[in-house]
Amino acid sequence: MLNKVVICGVDTSGLPKLTAKENEELMVRLKAGDRAARDKFIVGNMRLVLSLVKRFWAKNANADDVFQAGCVGLIKAIDNFNLDFNVKFSTYAVPMILGEIKRYLRDGNSLRVSRSIRDTAYRILKVRERLEERDEEATIERIAAEMNVKEREVVYALDAISDPVSLYDPVYNKSGDTLQLVDQLYDESQSEAIWTERVALREAIDRLTDREKKILQLRYYEGKTQTEISAEVGISQAQVSRLEKNALGSIRKEIS
Repeated sequence: MLNKVVICGVDTSGLPKLTAKENEELMVRLKAGDRAARDKFIVGNMRLVLSLVKRFWAKNANADDVFQAGCVGLIKAIDNFNLDFNVKFSTYAVPMILGEIKRYLRDGNSLRVSRSIRDTAYRILKVRERLEERDEEATIERIAAEMNVKEREVVYALDAISDPVSLYDPVYNKSGDTLQLVDQLYDESQSEAIWTERVALREAIDRLTDREKKILQLRYYEGKTQTEISAEVGISQAQVSRLEKNALGSIRKEIS
């Protein structure tokens, strides 16, 4: 999608710019049934659609289809806009345009979500909106209680309609240094501290005598008892116990 100029046959570089006053005048005329004013208003606000479409370049979707979905949202916003709203048209239109684009991307996604789950998710969004309008905190627990469903159903439904993201989506960019989502993943089993401890443990074991290494190998890797080890190595059980204790003491001293 990047750097594309002609979208759906429209040369976006040549789209007209309307002033706030022109927008207001055209809106009054089109609401009165002026078809020419309506067409001019739609074309004049396609730059708004284009600015929102740019947010979805990382989705690897077809530019023509995304732009077209945005234009559908624009037309819906025009049809539903009321002059008595006392808000700028762009303020009203942006959510509707984004909604149509996201709906297109979601419905065109290879990860299919059942209709019942989608319906549940949309009801959850409605409940959340009502709670926020009442200045109440729309927590998972509160939404579940309002809908009389289990909390896990709320979480599952919202997750199901969330747009999947790539691990390589940029989450931060400054001075040419891009931070990707994959850079934020953390594996505790592979942390720097654990790697350091493993290296220190390996070095400590390398300093043990061959007999001490053998005893630790049989005791902690093969799970044998001191009596079994004494029979295999050819020394008494007391000697095995002493060597094991010394070896562990040396390791603790090295890595502490």
